[in-house]
Amino acid sequence: MTVTPLVPAPAFRGRIGRDPRSGHYAVPRRYRLHLSPGHDDCLGIAVVHRILGLDEICPVTLLDPNPDCPDGGYAALRPLYEASAHHYRGPAVAPVLSDGWSGRIVSTHARDIMRDLARSFTPAAGPVLYPRGAEAEIAAVEELCGLAADPAELPGVLQLLERRLTTHSHVVGDRLTAADVEVWAALVRHDAPRLADGHPALRAHVRRLTAHPAFGRHLADRAA
Repeated sequence: MTVTPLVPAPAFRGRIGRDPRSGHYAVPRRYRLHLSPGHDDCLGIAVVHRILGLDEICPVTLLDPNPDCPDGGYAALRPLYEASAHHYRGPAVAPVLSDGWSGRIVSTHARDIMRDLARSFTPAAGPVLYPRGAEAEIAAVEELCGLAADPAELPGVLQLLERRLTTHSHVVGDRLTAADVEVWAALVRHDAPRLADGHPALRAHVRRLTAHPAFGRHLADRAA
């Protein structure tokens, strides 16, 4: 059984930019991801990383699904947290995007990390997960996925997603975007096969995504 600790809001929200003056600018192999298959916030990051083929550009350290500290954190991440915040006393949790040049944390905010990986390191021929003009729609889907954690809101969320997928092949339009990653990850957290019953378009879409190696392999990691 995996453990997902209750943690406060993300402690670090640095961003990777394209401008060298930003401090954290995009350089292959400068950054490293630290992910745990047992932590829900890591799932979407792992899928985006796999879709974009970033193994060489941004390596991953895969942590055990079960935290090894009483506070729900990881001993391996403690040095990064302590180097990044003086007298840090909270749990050293995943996900973490770290900067190999400084030995500090850039971000622990899952959606910021997903955006920065996609916008800074997308291969020229790779999928555009955050296409121009779709920013507001993707943000709306992210908000819906957040509401899915509330049992009272969940039926309405599923109906809205079903409506979207009845008219389009993907959650936002007719190509794979970060919105599909968000929906898939949210449904996996809440037992997708059961939730998708009665929503045939949504159920079929979840199945298609799970058949994609970038998605399905991470279900095996969580179950390990």
